[in-house]
Amino acid sequence: MTTMRFGFYLKDLRLKLGLSLREFCQAHGLDPGNMSRLERGLVPPPESQTKVVELAGFLGLKKGSEEWQQLLDLAAADAGRIPEDVMSDADIVAKLPILFRTLRGQKVPPEKLNELIRQIRGG
Repeated sequence: MTTMRFGFYLKDLRLKLGLSLREFCQAHGLDPGNMSRLERGLVPPPESQTKVVELAGFLGLKKGSEEWQQLLDLAAADAGRIPEDVMSDADIVAKLPILFRTLRGQKVPPEKLNELIRQIRGG
């Protein structure tokens, strides 16, 4: 299974707009060399969520759309961070250790896992 990374997703979105790297950069005042390195995964995603949101806007992504959220999530994951919106929810943060244990393959009581799933789903 191939894992989608921030830069590759960014490039995919740009190509769906039918824009070359130079066209995209020229339209938005970006450096083509830096953007090329970003798209190829040679440099990490911007640390600032504001910059990632700016890129999402340049790509015409609607705030809150699946593509918009995917771009922000990939930026956080590639940078080794938990997304800001997740970290701002104290209830979810309190349940993250359960998720981490589950991801590591440790046994988690079903009721704890069900509680986490309900929380993630927003209910």
